[in-house]
Amino acid sequence: MTTEQTPTLDVSDLARHMGVPIMPGELREPVTVGDIRRWAQAMHYPNPLHYDAAWAAESRFGRIVAPQSFTVATDTSHGCAPAQVGRIPGSHLVFGGDEWWFFEARVEPGDKLLCHRMPYDYKVAETSFAGPTCFQRGDTLYLNQRGQRVALQRCTAIRYQVGEAMKKKLYDDAAEPEWTDAELAKLDEIKAGFIDQIQRLGHDRRLLGDVKAGDVLAPNVLGPHSLASFTTEWRAYPMTTWGAMAKGPTSVSGSELGYTADMAGREGDRDLQRTNPELTDGAYYGPSRGHLQPRWARQVGMPRGYGYGASMGAWVLDYTAAWAGEWGEITHADITYRAPALTGDASFLSGVVTGVREERRRVHVADVAVLVADQNEKVLATGTVSVKLPLS
Repeated sequence: MTTEQTPTLDVSDLARHMGVPIMPGELREPVTVGDIRRWAQAMHYPNPLHYDAAWAAESRFGRIVAPQSFTVATDTSHGCAPAQVGRIPGSHLVFGGDEWWFFEARVEPGDKLLCHRMPYDYKVAETSFAGPTCFQRGDTLYLNQRGQRVALQRCTAIRYQVGEAMKKKLYDDAAEPEWTDAELAKLDEIKAGFIDQIQRLGHDRRLLGDVKAGDVLAPNVLGPHSLASFTTEWRAYPMTTWGAMAKGPTSVSGSELGYTADMAGREGDRDLQRTNPELTDGAYYGPSRGHLQPRWARQVGMPRGYGYGASMGAWVLDYTAAWAGEWGEITHADITYRAPALTGDASFLSGVVTGVREERRRVHVADVAVLVADQNEKVLATGTVSVKLPLS
């Protein structure tokens, strides 16, 4: 008679890294209008402020500016580098959430950001996905070339043993759903209503006095997702362009972090990039290829291609910003990713104002609860977003 051993997760190497700054991240070139347009397109964010020059010229900014969600694209690791320090043998990583504090500086074309990183903390908890799982957090501070703070991001990485995820088979349905023409037409109708909300507000102000608890935001839907749409997301991060990184994403390899041999790779390795850049490209090799290659998705416990956590966070930020309008400014967001967006599925976003308050002197905010769910009402993400709105 044999007894099944309780699985363990070796996190003994992590404690020594907490609170120790790691290599900063920096892209080689300043932000361009093309970068911002590509981001809006990849995030399916139809706000002309971020891609239409004529519309943006009549805005409060006078030109195209980046959405606040674009901040994560100015780093070289989606903000995840400080949340994946230390070796966990036989592991893989998915995103678990992002908390954001935004400051007054906005990202505009010509800005060049430097991203300072610090590992924050970690804990181990039991999950239905992979048994013992490490939830590890790290901070990234985004500074522009003028030394102004743009944002602070606290990223949560979920690190788990691939073998345990394979045994549990939580995501074991490899079949993509089939959408009828009528169902697809309904998705287009929802998207049109979301766009109408943006167009109707235009360049006007959404005043705090016109907002109250219980107000419902126009719903939106993204998808059905595909390998093509997820690839478009991946390529909207400038770090994925060969030669684009000046610093980062990290000074250690996937194998040093304990990733399984078939997924470790040398993603983002700037030395190897000079001779064989394809081997450093996460779309083809290394830990990111599971998103875009179903074979490798199954190797890490997913049924098929799946989306990026950082992009899901951007969906939540953009969704709230669209309602707030160009005079609104997101000050804080706390977003938890609970399940992946899979190819063939659609992601439905809904939101409701939970209250209005004075955050500090002369800064008044509306708090919005956002939910992201698939077509089967499975919750993919939840978020609370605080938006500064003008009083007059």
